[in-house]
Amino acid sequence: MSRFQTMLERAGAWFLRSGIQEANGGVARYYRSDLGKNARVSTEITGYAVSALIEFYGRTGKEEYLAAAKRAARFLTRCAWDRRLGTFPFEYWENGGASEGRAYFFDCGIIVRGLLRAWRAVREQEFLDTAIAGGRAMLADFEGQGAFHPILALPEKRALAYEEKWSASPGCYQLKSALAWFELAEETGEPAFRQAYDCAVRRGLENNVAFLPGSAEREKVMDRLHAYLYFLEGLLPVAARPEHAGVYVAGLERVAGLLRDIAPEFARSDVYAQLLRARIYAEAAGIAPMDAEAGGGEAREASGFQLSSEDPRVDGGFGFGRKGGAILPFVNPVSTAFCVQALGVWDDRGRSLLEAEPARLI
Repeated sequence: MSRFQTMLERAGAWFLRSGIQEANGGVARYYRSDLGKNARVSTEITGYAVSALIEFYGRTGKEEYLAAAKRAARFLTRCAWDRRLGTFPFEYWENGGASEGRAYFFDCGIIVRGLLRAWRAVREQEFLDTAIAGGRAMLADFEGQGAFHPILALPEKRALAYEEKWSASPGCYQLKSALAWFELAEETGEPAFRQAYDCAVRRGLENNVAFLPGSAEREKVMDRLHAYLYFLEGLLPVAARPEHAGVYVAGLERVAGLLRDIAPEFARSDVYAQLLRARIYAEAAGIAPMDAEAGGGEAREASGFQLSSEDPRVDGGFGFGRKGGAILPFVNPVSTAFCVQALGVWDDRGRSLLEAEPARLI
């Protein structure tokens, strides 16, 4: 078994057996290894997990991953989707009795993309139907004056005042969520979805330069690297266009430079993984040649966040980040998904088996 296959099997076992996915199919935001408990179930993280579990299924052929993906997707359609409000609330209470009184534009797009990936894998109509409903709700609810509102208060769907932190303000990172519209347009042929994605591209291009560094605090800049890479991921369907390719390449270079500078103090595993994926996809699209030395270094760094423990709630998962040389106590499903996929496509590239389809990007 190759080193990647060993890593894949251990990470997959963590998804299936750590308890990060709860009985109702929902997935917790993270596991706190210092406290010995999961954070609350998150609708957004469950959306990511659907895509991740299907990725594991595709790489292993093991039906248990597909079964777990369907449980997560059904949680999104049957529990997380609020039919009365017509949206996906932010977090789902563990007792199933109430939802968080906010809805996030970004989260809704991630959930829709997860449901679309489930639809493509198993063709259960409720997955497509709910994805379409979610995409239409994004169109109807989040449009502001030249920007997509990041957060709505529920039940009235009132846009909250923007805040300084990136996740509470409009920004180029929202283009990752707008991929949901691009994929819905591909599935349905509805022009409104493609028009909305194209609008998100224009807005992202207008403000992406100002997004980095975006803060004088170096830890916050690291967080913004994660968000900026969302912008590059969202740009992928059109990144090969001459007017976009230069933006993509310049973005890669800016992220790589800031990451090298800040990482000795604080590093996020997902930033290494996202940057590596972005390099691989750029090469596959003919946008930029691979910097093999840099890519190899990012692969080594990402793989170093996989955890070993006698505790099955920890073993095989990936840590969120490292500060002062120590791994932080957050065993994170999104970090695990991003790192596994990045290392997987790196391995595929090395064996000339790469299929760099933007729709597969978790």
